Amino acid sequence: MIRQFSAARLTRPNTLRPVVSIPPEVYGDAAAVLDSALIGDRDGVVHAFDEAVDKRGVRGAYDVAVCLAATLVGEGTPQSFAALEFPNIDDAGYDMRWVARFVSACANADDSTGEALFSAALVDGQLSECLLTLAGSTIATIKHRAG
Repeated sequence: MIRQFSAARLTRPNTLRPVVSIPPEVYGDAAAVLDSALIGDRDGVVHAFDEAVDKRGVRGAYDVAVCLAATLVGEGTPQSFAALEFPNIDDAGYDMRWVARFVSACANADDSTGEALFSAALVDGQLSECLLTLAGSTIATIKHRAG
């Protein structure tokens, strides 16, 4: 039943202004990431992102990350600039700061910033941890909304 839960959350119309054109198969990859994150399987999350990279290169992982950010932001996103509040973000670790900034970029349809953040995390050797944190944050948000 886990697949149905996460897939249902990801197949609803994207409420964010389009950041990138996301191929339909990305939603299946994002569901696989969330399925693993939901049960706390870090290796499964990494494997699901690796599968996306195997299919579409690094862009595949980026598209999955954008899909997760859209799920995290949810419905009701303003159609103008969104100012997201992240108290004490400067004191957080690299991965948490990255997630906050990446989600902000996606919420504001700022693809160039999203791509720059993604590339910087890759170059810094932090991308895997950032993507794990993004997946965990998305699951935590889904659970919070459901509960």
